[in-house]
Amino acid sequence: MNDRLINDSNHDIILDSINEGVFTVDIDWKITSFNSAAQRITGVPRGEAIGCFCYDVFRTNICEKDCALKHTFSSGNPIINATAYIIDKKGHRIPIRLATAILRDEEGKIIGGVETFQDLSHIEQLQKQLEARYSYEDIIARSSIMMDLFNILPRVAESNSTVLIEGASGTGKELFAKAIHNLSPRNKKRFVSVNCAALPDTLLESELFGYKAGAFTDARRDKPGRFALADGGTIFLDEFADMSQAMQVKLLRVLQERVIEPLGSVEPLKIDTRVIVATNKDLSELVKNGNFREDLYYRICVINIKLPTLKQRREDIPLLVEHMIYKFNRLQSKDIAGVSDEVMSVLINYDFPGNVRELENIIEQAFVLCRGGMIELHHLPVELRPTRPSALGESGPVSLKSMEKHLIIETLQRHQGHRQKAANDLGIDVSTLYRKIKAFKINFPESDGRSIKS
Repeated sequence: MNDRLINDSNHDIILDSINEGVFTVDIDWKITSFNSAAQRITGVPRGEAIGCFCYDVFRTNICEKDCALKHTFSSGNPIINATAYIIDKKGHRIPIRLATAILRDEEGKIIGGVETFQDLSHIEQLQKQLEARYSYEDIIARSSIMMDLFNILPRVAESNSTVLIEGASGTGKELFAKAIHNLSPRNKKRFVSVNCAALPDTLLESELFGYKAGAFTDARRDKPGRFALADGGTIFLDEFADMSQAMQVKLLRVLQERVIEPLGSVEPLKIDTRVIVATNKDLSELVKNGNFREDLYYRICVINIKLPTLKQRREDIPLLVEHMIYKFNRLQSKDIAGVSDEVMSVLINYDFPGNVRELENIIEQAFVLCRGGMIELHHLPVELRPTRPSALGESGPVSLKSMEKHLIIETLQRHQGHRQKAANDLGIDVSTLYRKIKAFKINFPESDGRSIKS
């Protein structure tokens, strides 16, 4: 009997020394042990918890339909890295990461279960702070190339000048157009978006300029065009390069005279609309080839913003992934903690021809397929999964350390060896950068970049 008491005492001391919450239940779901960390996280004293049903103490979002311990009991398999929320004694919602296992006696008979859980509140708070620091009008980035764009956006927004945004599909051209509108004095008026490639000329003209009653068959009443709807605000013309030459002439007059003529109207209508256009094509090349009017090109290219591809800003990928996981957790009512190291390695090494939109589609698909707490390689599209050693390099998927070393080398090269600029780009102190250079045995570039003017 004394030996049993000593063993129980040692057992409690061991459990209380663990920083994670630990509790055990019997086969009737009543709590049989409850360590100090569990008390601290839940706010429930051990004496109140022991003997109670676990669902009465934790009140998690998975208790009723998706209990982790219940899954472990029915399948016989432990659960690792699942995520959930508990409600503490004060009614606060606390995010946790948990793991479960079955408890058996000396004869192998199931006598209950054990669950460990970790408070993720500080991690969630850090993620929110990180997102606040590196988000700008719904655009998520930390790379220097994007920070340079963020710095000029307020000045672009202050003006009324026409803006041309160039960038590959999926780089966020409409997000930038909305950011310019939201930062501008016009933000109380409408932001009107039109996809110029989606409509034939006849429909596009009536859509942009509107029409008067009787202008054509079935035109029974006046309809204002998109330019009129955006009066005082901003109109965004996407896929602008796909307009016909005839429509280009009509748009040129609008930009020159700031008037529109609805179909069937005899009087021009004056407008005060900020124009932002976007294209995924090289307009200057189209002008050279005679496929786009030169005079219109110079009318719209007052302010030119060129958006980088995701391949050119790989250091933003982990940040974007975190943001998308947070977004889809809310939209799909899931609690996925993140992606595995192998998945992050694959994503950072992938070239993303579809850019940010493609990354978002990949994460959304993974959410549909993922039933656990972590997105793994088998949740990715088949074409992204490494199937042979050469898929990501000679030795297969790179480790996080290799990935970090690659990013440091790439960033140093981009800044011609300038340590301070590279450290700023990576979001670390220059002293930390020096330590990592030494740890990874990275050869210093011949130039340290300090002689290069900013």
